[in-house]
Amino acid sequence: MEQATRLTEWSEGSGCGCKIAPAVLDQILGASGSFLQADPRLLVGNSSKDDAAVYQVSEDMAIINTVDFFTPIVDNPFDFGRIAATNAISDVYAMGGKPLFANAILSWPVEKLAPELAAKVLEGAKLACSQAGIELAGGHSIAAKDPIFGLSVNGLVHPRKIKKNIGSKVGDLLYLTKPLGIGVLATALKLQKIKDRDYRNLVDIACQLNSIGEVLGNHEEVHALTDITGFGLLGHALEMAEGAGLTLQLEFGKLPLIDGVADYIQQFIFPDNTYRNWNAFHSKVTGVNGMELVPLCDPQTSGGLLISVGAEDKAWFEETMHLHEETFWEIGKFLPKDNFWVQVVN
Repeated sequence: MEQATRLTEWSEGSGCGCKIAPAVLDQILGASGSFLQADPRLLVGNSSKDDAAVYQVSEDMAIINTVDFFTPIVDNPFDFGRIAATNAISDVYAMGGKPLFANAILSWPVEKLAPELAAKVLEGAKLACSQAGIELAGGHSIAAKDPIFGLSVNGLVHPRKIKKNIGSKVGDLLYLTKPLGIGVLATALKLQKIKDRDYRNLVDIACQLNSIGEVLGNHEEVHALTDITGFGLLGHALEMAEGAGLTLQLEFGKLPLIDGVADYIQQFIFPDNTYRNWNAFHSKVTGVNGMELVPLCDPQTSGGLLISVGAEDKAWFEETMHLHEETFWEIGKFLPKDNFWVQVVN
């Protein structure tokens, strides 16, 4: 893990934690008119705050496109490339789609960071793409003061099988596929306080493909699907609740944490943008006590999927996940709308 050049020294907010704050992003999109979309073939666009855009090209085919990039979350350039690529590909899986190919987005301070390091970033991304069964087909690069990397990914989905983040129904169960705490571990790394085993956990979990999303896209029992990134579990759960017009009850005691994360939280090691997320969402939530806000609002990079499934299909869903050797946790359920969009219970 030792690295002569520490890529994280070049990033103020690492990974998806460098996202623009939700309220500011809404202001930008609203002022630019980006929410106003008239083409009926654009099945998913800015108006729904979903994971990717979807455009219908025929009766039984739609194209998925996503763009995702960020500043370094780890110091190792190969690991940075793998994590960034896995994170971008996840957006296609989160729509229930099949990824086809990707193009790279690279910003690199070539006069200060060796080009060989950028080559390692691309090598890591190519490995992640290969594991997803796609090619890294091309891309675009610029010389700039900040190292930034990510992908634009294209995929396919049947127009009637798109999994949006807004389809949950009363009684649905909410499942999560990866433990929380990637932002906490990334902060410990940036502060040079991370243990080797915890770094390995960070990379291993962030590089797990959310490919089960492609499988779930074929099943009507799955009512809504999204992945967790920079706005944390709470932010993306809120998008699901608000989009469905329902209240989501989250069971805090069931939220899984990556091994070692609790120790860092006790040392008050977590991203500053955890508070940014909390400040953006707290008025819509009830039942959060003290430091519980950290696991709820920790910015995830290449986080897990949130899956909304009818309670009557619980056995089918869990059997399917076991069949595909996927990890999952049942963390909540959707209720009729109450005074708050999210209730956190213990």
